[in-house]
Amino acid sequence: MAAINGGSNILDPSNAARSTLKLENTEKRDTLITIEKRYQRRWQESGVFNARAPTTAEIPSGSLSKDLHRRHPKYFGSFAFPYMNGTLHAGHSFTASKVEYAAGFARMQGKRVLFPLGYHCTGMPIKACADKLTEDVRKFGKNFENYKEEELVDGEDNVPAPTQAETKEDITKFTSKKSKAAAKTVKLKYQFQIMIALGIPKEEIHKFADANYWLEYFPPLCKRDLNNFGARIDWRRSFTTTDANPYYDTFVRWQMHRLKELDKIQYGSRYTIYSPKDGQPCMDHDRTEGEGVGPQEYTALKLKVKEWAPQAAEALQGKIPDSANVYFVPATLRPETMYGQTCCFVGPDIRYGVFKVSEIEYFVVTKRAAWNMAFQNILYKDSDFPRNADELTPVLELTGQSVVGTLVNAPLSVHTEGVRILPMETVSPTKGTGVVTSVPSDSPDDYATVTDLAKKAEYYGIKREWAELEILPIVETPSYGNLTAPFLVKKMKINSPKDSKLLADAKDLAYKEGYFKGTMLVGDFKGEAVEAAKPKVKAQLLQNGDAFEYAEPSGHVVSRSADECVVAYLGQWFLNYGENDPTWRDQVLDYVRNGLETYSSETKNGFEKNLEWLNRWACARTYGLGSKLPWEPKFLVESLSDSTIYMAYYTIAHLLHSDVFGTKPGLLSIQPSQMTDEVWDYIFCHREINDSLLQSSGISKADLETMRREFEYWYPLDQRVSGKDLIPNHLTFCLYIHTALFPREHWPRAVRANGHLMLNGEKMSKSTGNFLTLNDAVTKYGADATRIALADAGDGVEDANFEEAVANQIILRMYTLKEWCEDILKDRTLRTDPSSASDTLWDKLFLNEMCTLVHQAHAHYMATDYKVALKSALYDFTSARDVYREACLAASIPMSQRHVHTYITLQALLITPIAPHWADYIYQEVLEFKTTIQNALWPEMPQPDPSLTAIYEYFRTTSSAITSAEGQQIKRKQKGKATNYDLELPKRLTIYIATSFPSWQTKYIDLVQSFHAKASLEDKALNAEVGRMGESKKAMPFVQSLKRRLQNGENANDVFERKLPFEEVEVLGQMLRGLRKTVGKCKGVEIVAVEGEEEKKVGRIVKCEGEGVGKVDEERALLGAAEMAVPGAPTFFFENV
Repeated sequence: MAAINGGSNILDPSNAARSTLKLENTEKRDTLITIEKRYQRRWQESGVFNARAPTTAEIPSGSLSKDLHRRHPKYFGSFAFPYMNGTLHAGHSFTASKVEYAAGFARMQGKRVLFPLGYHCTGMPIKACADKLTEDVRKFGKNFENYKEEELVDGEDNVPAPTQAETKEDITKFTSKKSKAAAKTVKLKYQFQIMIALGIPKEEIHKFADANYWLEYFPPLCKRDLNNFGARIDWRRSFTTTDANPYYDTFVRWQMHRLKELDKIQYGSRYTIYSPKDGQPCMDHDRTEGEGVGPQEYTALKLKVKEWAPQAAEALQGKIPDSANVYFVPATLRPETMYGQTCCFVGPDIRYGVFKVSEIEYFVVTKRAAWNMAFQNILYKDSDFPRNADELTPVLELTGQSVVGTLVNAPLSVHTEGVRILPMETVSPTKGTGVVTSVPSDSPDDYATVTDLAKKAEYYGIKREWAELEILPIVETPSYGNLTAPFLVKKMKINSPKDSKLLADAKDLAYKEGYFKGTMLVGDFKGEAVEAAKPKVKAQLLQNGDAFEYAEPSGHVVSRSADECVVAYLGQWFLNYGENDPTWRDQVLDYVRNGLETYSSETKNGFEKNLEWLNRWACARTYGLGSKLPWEPKFLVESLSDSTIYMAYYTIAHLLHSDVFGTKPGLLSIQPSQMTDEVWDYIFCHREINDSLLQSSGISKADLETMRREFEYWYPLDQRVSGKDLIPNHLTFCLYIHTALFPREHWPRAVRANGHLMLNGEKMSKSTGNFLTLNDAVTKYGADATRIALADAGDGVEDANFEEAVANQIILRMYTLKEWCEDILKDRTLRTDPSSASDTLWDKLFLNEMCTLVHQAHAHYMATDYKVALKSALYDFTSARDVYREACLAASIPMSQRHVHTYITLQALLITPIAPHWADYIYQEVLEFKTTIQNALWPEMPQPDPSLTAIYEYFRTTSSAITSAEGQQIKRKQKGKATNYDLELPKRLTIYIATSFPSWQTKYIDLVQSFHAKASLEDKALNAEVGRMGESKKAMPFVQSLKRRLQNGENANDVFERKLPFEEVEVLGQMLRGLRKTVGKCKGVEIVAVEGEEEKKVGRIVKCEGEGVGKVDEERALLGAAEMAVPGAPTFFFENV
């Protein structure tokens, strides 16, 4: 076995996390994890997350869903069930966390909450891996003892840069971005090596050669990891997909039957991505590379050979009948421009095959193109497709250079005498047919190449006149005239066919201008818009036999069986998404625009673009795991077609079975055979109960009503959370099928798409060692620290970042906060005032700030903005405690026991959705509540008092300004600069307060008042107006202070009349003792009121404390700092005494 493991870090499971943060002292973490395990056990044992709908005894059967929901509010959330070919990684937990936080908050709103999870096993991946392991065992033995070490390849380090040939060509098509799976593939040669890298014990690996073993092995690990995460999941409703669970199998067969009856599933021939090795279509979840890639359709022109180049003629001698026609076959996306063909390009170093189509017809294309044609009824007929490329052999192979000079007839070309085959070094052998027809009037690449060929004819071994056929106008455009390509090449100063970046830009400009704005100048459709003429020209070419339809994958696609995929044209069952059922498509599109909550414009736009692009989807396959297609059981329902409405199955799963495989009956003791299509119709589609249904199913009326009640109570799905990469398939399919089978009241209410999760600012990658599984994260940091770090990672559709340093810091923060809560409640020095009548100013400010933060956190949780909810619920909340503690300490006043208890209670409640273990520990073991915080409600707190909010803001900003000013003086001294006073000697602090506002503020008050009257205090417009008034430096802070006061709820009249909502002198008086303690070497503090008119201002002491100070009412000379003081914004001055 040493040969298996030795010499390769890739096979070491721990290697995937080698670059992540290393923890040293774990005592505090271990303490928190011990608490977490205790509460996880309690939650599972008590069944606190087991959701229940109101029974028909509580509310009679037949009640409308909206009445049920009004009397008993509910939340039903889910995320895409994970695929069971491995354990969950941190990205899964990021998506799951969004449902977690929402579920936790919904419980606190008094809602009944359902958060279920199933296990996805349908499709090729598991079966393909199992088959590979079967072969590995055959080759190397049960424990792979006969394997000899080979070099392992890490696929991520060898990804080539994109080339022009890989850039998007067809601007009329929507394409999705590269999948996460494709971005992260680490290529190990054998499947058993991948299993070792996953951490599977080598003695167990052979068991995975049985595909069903995967279904037994990974679901318990998924459940373990999510329980360790503290997920609020109702596990009674879990299930595996495929016919391994006979109950779920009946559910899938029901939906397929009904979709076929509605004509949403049809049979017909169409292009699809296809795996020759597997002998079936290869859909998104069947791929290791190329998720989201679809067929790219071309018009393949037939350029008949009129005269061969000498070298090619000699090679062909005797290989094909003299009477046969040979065609060079370029594939084009722009058939409307074929009137302008002046030559045809081949790659001089590319090898081409002459492939037999019939006894009298042969095509010249690359082997790759011929391999695609073999599955499109061109080289092979009637779906008698080959399984191996060795079955496809050309009559002859030729190099591109050997055919240069061949004369061919170009259909539609104005050069009816023929055009020549010429060399083009940038032809790609992996795109199209490797043969490229040249239209230099409209293609910048073609124009640059023929220009270069004409200049260097001798170098290329051609006759100059072959490259100098007249370039005639084909399309008129408003921006570039009637010779688009020459215009752009000259304008963009493109000097060579090797200027690939400029040519790619020019190509994009030319295609968009020509297609969307161009007008035909020649041909049967002269005068028509290019957009309208294009399909007509194509149809004409096809009808005349001058072209045929050809397709290939729009990108590289590799199946789970490691087969490079092609495009096949074959008969298949498909879901009729897209333009072929415009009523259905438009119904979904209208719901996305006018009913569905998507939380972001990016998600909504993603749905809209996908719905405009998505077309028919193959819903059946012959290989893999899954449910059999009911009417043609040789097919299986594919993985993205059996997972569209399984959220409905969650609502009744626990009633049907009590294990994930459906081997044990559930609460109603119903057998799978009883779940007929008619029963599913009754549960989901408002079918009425009748004697026939009761008799045929053998299910009692009460049990039928119980199942319908569960469905009608929990549906619709309130929130679906998934990665944004599922918008092009699963999420769109989910909307399609819901609209087809259910009434609008049962369509999903919200879809939240999140970005991918980075780790420490970098893409998660096993090969670089920057990777964490969910189990890794929870083991390393504990559940709550992981959950808090995930909340802190971000909420938008842009990629988020799990920062390990944050998770590590959270351990210390939560441990320290736990210790403080435990200790402070035992502190006998706390004030035990019985009522609020004895509250100090600091008590009132603290309570008011807690009220503010409770309401802020509530608003953020409601908006599902968890990063800012965390800020209010934890960071700002502990900050408010710190301010209160320091203010009391500075004022030599003990903290109030009442307010400390309130703080700890609120802190536990506010953080419950995100960090429930810590919260429940504090709630039950520190505060000694008798029930779990999982059943606690959100705290009811009064609205904050605007005047206290203003005082709190005043206190914090004034204290901060004074301590910051002192800090600046210390920094100056450290840098050797002069200071305003001697830092080593005692000093006095003078605070200047203004008793009236300066006259210049009046016009800015009028400005803010006018904006406020229009209910618009939008920063951009307001700030622009302030800037135009010419005093931005002093005016902007004043304007922002007015705006802040209005937003904090102060009475508008008080704000605009420039009345402070508090007595400034009294508040400063309360602060005096604290300021003396916090300012270094401060012997005394004076508060000096600045009084009088602009030119006759005087200073008068209104409050003072300490040594070296004057007396109240004593006049003081006004120093420069006094001029800047305004009511609510004091200034200050330090001087030695």
